[in-house]
Amino acid sequence: MIKPSHYDDDGYPIQWLLSAIPSNTLACLNGIAKDCDKRQVLGAGVELKLSAFDETNQRVRPKKLMRMIERDGGKALVMLIGVQSNQYPRALDIAKQFREGGYPVAIGGFHVSGCISMLDELHPTLVEAQSHGISLYAGEAEERRLDEVLTDAYAGQLKPLYNHMADLPDISNQPAPILPEDHIRRYAGSTTSLDLGRGCPFQCSFCTIINVQGRKSRFRTADDLEAIIRENLAQDVHRFLITDDNFARNRNWEALFDRLIKMREEEGLKISFTIQVDTLCHQIEGFIDKARRAGVARAFIGLENINPDSLIGAKKRQNRIVDYRAMLQAWKNAGVITYAGYIIGFPNDTKESIRRDIEIIKKELPIDIMEFFILTPLPGSEDHKVLHGKGVWMDPDMNKYDTNHVVTAHPKMSDQELQDAYGLAWEWFFTPEHMETVMRRASACGVSAGKIMFMMLWFFFSIRYAKVHPLDGGYFRLRFRTDRRPSMKRENPLVFYPRYLWEIVHNHFWMTYWLARMGLVRQKIRYDKNAKNYSDLALTPPEQEEFVDLALFGATRGGDAAVAKRRGEDAARAAVRAAAAE
Repeated sequence: MIKPSHYDDDGYPIQWLLSAIPSNTLACLNGIAKDCDKRQVLGAGVELKLSAFDETNQRVRPKKLMRMIERDGGKALVMLIGVQSNQYPRALDIAKQFREGGYPVAIGGFHVSGCISMLDELHPTLVEAQSHGISLYAGEAEERRLDEVLTDAYAGQLKPLYNHMADLPDISNQPAPILPEDHIRRYAGSTTSLDLGRGCPFQCSFCTIINVQGRKSRFRTADDLEAIIRENLAQDVHRFLITDDNFARNRNWEALFDRLIKMREEEGLKISFTIQVDTLCHQIEGFIDKARRAGVARAFIGLENINPDSLIGAKKRQNRIVDYRAMLQAWKNAGVITYAGYIIGFPNDTKESIRRDIEIIKKELPIDIMEFFILTPLPGSEDHKVLHGKGVWMDPDMNKYDTNHVVTAHPKMSDQELQDAYGLAWEWFFTPEHMETVMRRASACGVSAGKIMFMMLWFFFSIRYAKVHPLDGGYFRLRFRTDRRPSMKRENPLVFYPRYLWEIVHNHFWMTYWLARMGLVRQKIRYDKNAKNYSDLALTPPEQEEFVDLALFGATRGGDAAVAKRRGEDAARAAVRAAAAE
């Protein structure tokens, strides 16, 4: 089982000594494969040996692995799993080497599943894979669907395509997602992942999840959750990333939180979580308070944009900018660190409007960390299907579909202008002055300024020095000269190694500099007697009469209409209350 990385702009797999985001697909499939071995799906006496690799922190060398396979009996199935569109070229390059060695290979993940779910014909990238004898797997592997693939591979009869998109499985009472401890130690913070729900009822046009995991939500149970937690605690793993696209829409959220609260408060278990939620979660009674008690330390929020017109155009109607301040302040008051995903490149965006909006956010919204993405027609999304149907040009290199590169034309900006705006967005947000402001807000709300500092520097450093998106980031970049993308010329050792050494020295120098510089700021806040009394506009509780005074509503496209709609809703609710009182 190989979870591939993807190539950077120089053609090298993005790989670290410690990477940032644990692979939930790898954990899920490893758990399912362990169950297959336990049930002896290949027959009594047939040993099923499992090997899992996450290329973001483990080098994948097909020739070495093939020698290992030969030593272990010579029979193997190689599975490239959880492959996103930007990882597909790397996955295909790995798969071809194993096919040349005569081994059966299958590729699955969001690229395969998304293309098959949304396009009438097989995408050219999938046709290329099948031309090399590579099997494709669309859908999920629970409910013993992996059995068929293993049995076919063992018999030497892999099918060209396994398509389960029309019948997504139940995920309750299924094998628990689990990775061995030595794998988890390769992730920063020794964090592992799990999913408690799949699918999303919303209709965002840029999203692939609704078309790959479906719009009907499926859930694990509280018993499933407890079993997963205890299995990981047994190997001294205490930090978890819940990968549900929107945990607040999980109908079992309260039962799940209650189970975690019981484990933490009655048993004293030290466990913490990062979750993903929507901008309406604060309206669910008790949700944020129970999240805090359950051990949620970080929440990723799909803010996406602060312009209502852009949100409506992307069918993100559930996001209402009039709720942003109250929602973010609720998380802030709970002591939970917030990450906000923000998309640039909507049709009305310009470099000037993007900068204006970021400055508004910095001043008026108490967001801790911003993550920027370029609006990208990902294969598997409605946006991609529409452009594909119209014959609009999209970059054929799937490696660029990482939401960090421009892959299709923008109506108001050139490709270079949009790419520049994306890079500048990070600079505009992560200034030393604003990082100090965020640290002061955190301290005033009872969150460690030091913890916020390290998180912000991770994002700042990833973009500015490592030149990768923070979600692709890690500690101590690994590069191997012979692993360069086959379509790019292998570099001369006299060029490659001196530059690699300089990169290591250069980046560590600046890492030390920024840690020291912001460390002084942290100390200044720590010894400031008035730090707990700090306040600014972003921390000021939102009131209805404030709407007209905020640039969030006055300067953004559609802001006035959003305020008018909110006033109308407030008036209607007031009338209902008055009538009830009479």
